[in-house]
Amino acid sequence: MSAGARTLGAGRRGVLLGAAALPLLARAGLAQGWAPVRPVRIVIGFPPGGGIDILARLIAPKMTEKLGQPVVVENRPGANGLLAMQNVAQGEADGHAILFGTTGNLAVNAALYPNAGLDILRDLAPLSLVATLPFVMAVNPAIPANTLAEFIALAKARPGEFNFGSSGNGGLPHLAGELLNAQAGIRTMHIPYRGSAPAYADLIGGRVQFMFDALAIAQPHIESGRVRAIASTGTARMAALPQLPAAKETLPNFEVVNWYGMAVRSGTPRPILNRLQQEVAAALRQPDVAERAAGLGLDPVGSTPDDFAIFQRAEYEKWAAVIRSADIKPE
Repeated sequence: MSAGARTLGAGRRGVLLGAAALPLLARAGLAQGWAPVRPVRIVIGFPPGGGIDILARLIAPKMTEKLGQPVVVENRPGANGLLAMQNVAQGEADGHAILFGTTGNLAVNAALYPNAGLDILRDLAPLSLVATLPFVMAVNPAIPANTLAEFIALAKARPGEFNFGSSGNGGLPHLAGELLNAQAGIRTMHIPYRGSAPAYADLIGGRVQFMFDALAIAQPHIESGRVRAIASTGTARMAALPQLPAAKETLPNFEVVNWYGMAVRSGTPRPILNRLQQEVAAALRQPDVAERAAGLGLDPVGSTPDDFAIFQRAEYEKWAAVIRSADIKPE
């Protein structure tokens, strides 16, 4: 082969290699350079004022600073979060609408409402696990049990005598009680209420004997002595209540963590997912955001889309099994 031919061949290979590299370079450039062209909406399926709404309004201005477009919080309450989820799932796959949901929205509802017209695992792409929130288990002070082990022993000795309240049928506090029944081998009855306030009224009054709820809601009742906390439900003891044993110390597989996560419409390009996730994680690392989140009992996370996808699938499968086992039906 002549020197000219070798040179021509090398040139062609260089052109081909360069052409093959263009998509990779384009994707890399998009990952670094993508920016929204209009305001980005963080859509929440709850009214203003709750923990998830507060956290969203802390994150939004931090993202605004980095993305160059306003990031606004939009509340679309109703239908157990379905209205908010549909709004994002039926929009454009371009990163301009982000669903900010809870365990119920992004895991439980898929099992509890299989005919809702929205497949959460298909129609929404996981963006980031934003924060986690363990529960506390509180009992009426008249119950002669100061630990979870003592409570389980008492419930086994008095089968069918204990009721537990929750803020609503099919919610995570309800599922926590059913999971306790299954793992501890006890039989207690669920009493649903329309919100935490009436449930606590009956817990304090002794009409139900225990319940699971977020520390921020339970704490005033615990501090007043009207209820007694006997366990937390996270992976370890809570920083806010280090003296309170984790339920896992008695039941190694018992773990109930409410969580907040973000998702976008399925089909959104991966570089856009990556950029949005990076800005969410950066916002969560800001001292003022982290401090306020801790005050709400939240543990900020900011995971990658891949890690959140694995976590979300595991949570769906876990709670779907509880729903089937306890034969829970939506109201």
